[in-house]
Amino acid sequence: MHDDPLAIFLARSAFREAGAVITDLDGTALDEWEGRIRVHPEVEFGLKRLAELGRPVAINTLRFPLNVVRTFGRAWSSITDEPLPFVSLNGAQTGLLLPGPGDTVVFDELDAVPVTPAEVAEVLEGVEGLVAGGVEELLVFFYGRDWQLGERIWAPGEAGAEAARDRYRSASEVFHGPVEALRRRLAAEEVLMIFLLVSIPEDKRMAYQHARPSSFVTHRGVDKLDGARRLADRLGFSLPDSVGCGDTPMDAFLAGCGLAVQVGPQALEHKGVHATLRVPDPAGLGALLRRLSAEGGAS
Repeated sequence: MHDDPLAIFLARSAFREAGAVITDLDGTALDEWEGRIRVHPEVEFGLKRLAELGRPVAINTLRFPLNVVRTFGRAWSSITDEPLPFVSLNGAQTGLLLPGPGDTVVFDELDAVPVTPAEVAEVLEGVEGLVAGGVEELLVFFYGRDWQLGERIWAPGEAGAEAARDRYRSASEVFHGPVEALRRRLAAEEVLMIFLLVSIPEDKRMAYQHARPSSFVTHRGVDKLDGARRLADRLGFSLPDSVGCGDTPMDAFLAGCGLAVQVGPQALEHKGVHATLRVPDPAGLGALLRRLSAEGGAS
């Protein structure tokens, strides 16, 4: 079929010999079932089948490693006996999910790109301005290179910290205090990503229109595409001969893949090198992966 994106991709690429399948998690490979977030069974089956055919399978997610290890580690490790390649924190850290002691899963870093002191200073300058202006509904999330430390959250006041503890149960630590306390913490380690969550009252929005309500800060030039390229170079697969699956504008790695699979209703600007297609939901992605495993196996 000359107008079939999957057929076009398989005809034009070296997927069977050199490609991988790289997928985002939330909104792409995951769904909710009986109140629980899970890897969609169809997606899990398709990825497992592709791994059995010798095609590398990788995760590319905004989530931090400790969260993935605790929440989905065993499900993902069941896909393949091989180490599972993993791009996390919007491309700032790459690594492998590996079996650990007993029934556990651990993360083994391949590489990381920390935020520079100048970039941290720029973030803190904005935070200081917001605090000085009386913006109290402000949280700063930060993620260090030591994956076992997980997610830490700072709030300017005790009330904000208490609310964050209730809402963000995955956080390893929530603390509050002056901006200087946050500055000391950020200077004490290699930080890979900072996330600002700001709720600006309506009557103050004009004064802070330069401040984005939410923003993810990584080292300049680092995003999911950069992380995917570094992972491909490290592990020896070809990104332009690979399949990328994602659902939001942050899934920039789709533009580096031979086939970009857009999951869900949002039309994304990221197009595949050879072809682009859209599926409605994780179940649709699972069906596509089944077909890919049938038609894209080793020749």
